Amino acid sequence: MWAELWVVPRRAGLRLLRRRHGGSGSGSGTMRLQAPQFQALFTPGLRSVAELFEKKNYELRIAGGAVRDLLSGVTPQDIDFATTATPAEMKEMFTAAGVRLINNKGEKHGTITARLHEQNFEITTLRIDVVTDGRHAEVEFTTDWHKDAERRDLTVNSMFLGLDGTLYDFFNGYEDLKNKKIRFVGKAAERIQEDYLRILRYFRFYGRIAEKPGDHEPITLEAIKENAKGLAGISGERIWVELKKILLGNHVNHLVQLMYELDIAQYIGLPLGGNLEEFARVSKNIQNLSPKPMTVLTSLFKGKDDVTNLDLRLKISKEEKNLGLFLVKHRQELTKGSGPEPLRPYQDFLMDSREANTNSKIFELLKYQGEEQLLKEMQEWTVPSFPVSGHDLRKMGVSSGKEIGTALQQLRDEWKKSGYHMDKEELLSCLKKL
Repeated sequence: MWAELWVVPRRAGLRLLRRRHGGSGSGSGTMRLQAPQFQALFTPGLRSVAELFEKKNYELRIAGGAVRDLLSGVTPQDIDFATTATPAEMKEMFTAAGVRLINNKGEKHGTITARLHEQNFEITTLRIDVVTDGRHAEVEFTTDWHKDAERRDLTVNSMFLGLDGTLYDFFNGYEDLKNKKIRFVGKAAERIQEDYLRILRYFRFYGRIAEKPGDHEPITLEAIKENAKGLAGISGERIWVELKKILLGNHVNHLVQLMYELDIAQYIGLPLGGNLEEFARVSKNIQNLSPKPMTVLTSLFKGKDDVTNLDLRLKISKEEKNLGLFLVKHRQELTKGSGPEPLRPYQDFLMDSREANTNSKIFELLKYQGEEQLLKEMQEWTVPSFPVSGHDLRKMGVSSGKEIGTALQQLRDEWKKSGYHMDKEELLSCLKKL
């Protein structure tokens, strides 16, 4: 019997029903999700998968981040499934049904990927961590949903959702999600020591879910500070994936300041004497301008050595490194013009540049400087083509290659002075005067 009914904000499109008794491992009651985002998941592929599992009496539920998103009224980008079936049982079941299996790399961790109706389904057996070293875990399979939830990082990521909409929430993840609280499952220090990257995942989800900066449990911050050094053993690539997401989330200024306060910065490639004042200014400037992560991060750097050191630790891409070096070099000298053409210095720089992707770097520089209007104008500006060619000069009787080169450069200078407005005739008549 459904004892209570309440509606989460209408925009989320969620109806959750609670009954007082029911559902194994569902806490104090069972809540059932009825939302358009949830119903939309039931493609022909998912229906076929669900039927196969039901026939074999294996339990199948949506797990982790997709549950969090659905409860927030968001359509999940990726859906992970969890099951009581072992990888061997899944392989046998799918093979017998003629279902194609792809990417066997995850099998030793318990993950099987099946392809049905042009859709991939990543399904993982419930697991217990047997041995952890702060980076990887040796796992053992289980049929206990509570045990699997216990090994997950944050309460908001530890929930499961049955295909009938039943929510299985062992650690009050739904309450935390409603209250916009980010907490580790169980003891923070234990979860962190299982995988030190969870420190950065905590920051990332804080920036994604928390309503305001500074709403942390002291015991969590203490556990982070005590275990910060563990990040030294995590690969740069894994750190950079998380850090980029933090830089594009909410409360980024607060979170980066916290990284310095909690002694995290030195272990993840950030400069010891990071320019936190400049970071605060730029992170405010850049709100709503969709910057690249490197644009935000460069404000911490005082010089090109900081970019090089970041690259050594995190193995950033060549494009990201070049952007950082560009911003460090030009952020103070390449600024808007004081006259009636504020965009002119940027246009001139772009026209003179011989490097690839200069326009996108200038866009990022304008974001860094908080020049929203100039950014819009620069994005709308079409780079003009120089209207005169060597062929035009030959027709006018200029024959030697050297003279043609000199004349073209002189005309280009005149064209630039005109704000790139002079046409071919005006330039060629200008050549006669020159």
